[in-house]
Amino acid sequence: MLRITLAQLNPTVGDFAGNLALMRAAAETAQRDGAQLVVFPELSLTGYYPGDLLDEPAFLAASDAALAELLAASHTTPGLNWVIGAPTRRQGPGKPLSNSLLVIADGEVRLQYAKQLLPTYNIFDERRHFEPGPDNNRVLRIGAWRVGFLICEDGWNDDGRDYAVNPFQRLAEAAPDLVVSINASPSNIGKREQRHRLFATASHRHDLPLLYVNQVGGQDQLVFDGASFAVTPQDGVVFEARRFEEDVRTLAFDGARFVAADGAALPAVDPAGLPAMAFYRRQTVLGLRDYARRCGFTHAVIGCSGGIDSALTLALAAEALGADNVTAITMPSRFSSAGSVDDSVTLCRNLGVRLIEHPIRDMVDAYATGFAAAFGAPLAGLPLENLQARVRGTVLMEYSNAYGHLLLTTGNKSEISVGYCTLYGDTNGGLGLIGDLYKTEVYALSRHLNEAAGRELIPAPILDKEPSAELAPGQRDTDSLPPYPVLDALLKVLVEGPLLGQDERAAVEAEYARLTADAGGQALVARIRSLIARNEYKRRQAPPILRLRARAFGSGRQMPIAARHVF
Repeated sequence: MLRITLAQLNPTVGDFAGNLALMRAAAETAQRDGAQLVVFPELSLTGYYPGDLLDEPAFLAASDAALAELLAASHTTPGLNWVIGAPTRRQGPGKPLSNSLLVIADGEVRLQYAKQLLPTYNIFDERRHFEPGPDNNRVLRIGAWRVGFLICEDGWNDDGRDYAVNPFQRLAEAAPDLVVSINASPSNIGKREQRHRLFATASHRHDLPLLYVNQVGGQDQLVFDGASFAVTPQDGVVFEARRFEEDVRTLAFDGARFVAADGAALPAVDPAGLPAMAFYRRQTVLGLRDYARRCGFTHAVIGCSGGIDSALTLALAAEALGADNVTAITMPSRFSSAGSVDDSVTLCRNLGVRLIEHPIRDMVDAYATGFAAAFGAPLAGLPLENLQARVRGTVLMEYSNAYGHLLLTTGNKSEISVGYCTLYGDTNGGLGLIGDLYKTEVYALSRHLNEAAGRELIPAPILDKEPSAELAPGQRDTDSLPPYPVLDALLKVLVEGPLLGQDERAAVEAEYARLTADAGGQALVARIRSLIARNEYKRRQAPPILRLRARAFGSGRQMPIAARHVF
């Protein structure tokens, strides 16, 4: 039996000491379990993804020093092979670095493999820093077994659609007994099932068992779900590590099947995974928790309007950071309904969150008086509406500065898509929790939280009230936008399109076809397209958004601001 420890860890970019400590602890577990192999994620030494830190000489020097320290640490686990991910230096033309997999043991590098396929689509930009590795295969004998190695994207091109090179095919030609793939595969809805489908198909086609080890944790906008797994050609996915948690697990491999370290059969893997709302909840909670921890925040502050977006943001923040570490501020103006404050009080009582009231009426009136005096015209209409949002944003930033709280912005994907938000107002903040959730999903996730809690966290009046920014008398979102079910269907087609899951894509494309069957619907689609294009400048200045779907705003959708959009 070949004993292999999967070290599904949560490294931090640039925290070499912390990452080394995680790796040492996992290697000690592997040694106690009698493993011959301990496998870490892609770029586990530096954390994924370092970005332009890879251009900094001091960062590379620290990486080199950490690798030397790791080699020394491998002396403490005699006979154990550590499969690690790290940037390595290279010679010759091209980029000076490779994204490498190294197998180290007893103070020596036994194998080195450079990643061949460097993604530059969606959120990825690896070719910016790395040179592709040569078209070859790397296999190492460990005891009686021949183990072949891949790095993440190298295993995703077995159908040959995206690249001219197929590293999986090249590795299969060497006929290893087992393939080990190290990964930093960001999570989005449907990604786990996509991984299972792709690697089960490749395993079956090449008749090769495979072990897939993934990173876990939040890093900036990205969240990695872990969910490392093992695949056999006959049975598909036969093992899965925990999702959204670190998990160090030892398996045994006999050449045909995987079993638990003690020889027991592995529990069956549920192909369905998490329901969509449970997935959104866990990904958001982990993303916020790690973002706050890594940026040095222990507390968060949120503007509480009495509406559904701020209510959901508060509920998720309370779960991620603890209710005692979250502060809500309600800021009524002369246009605010009584219910906006009352509902905020009930919400915060349900969540156990502190609520502070800071009326803004006098502040807005002072601005209006000053505007009229300076410019000879009354402040009214859209400028007055936006002023209220900007005063609220200023109050929240004052609180954040004074008390060191992370300000969480509350915009959803529907609003952000069409610019239904105020720059330097409700877009203020350090992180957006729900900016990759459409408005209809905001309601669905809010109901899910109530159902999961078995009680009313988010009050029914908030769930039932008609959406309104409450910046003008009698204002409703539908004064400016189509109903959210219609808007969201259009946005999913226009923003995400072919990246949607099959069922969701079929549903929204049917709605799109229905709308564009007449002139009125065609005009609506043209208007929404124009709003998306015109508001890129707002999105460019907005806080980072936790990525939940296959295409999120931010690095996953890079569009010009100054352009003539032709559709």
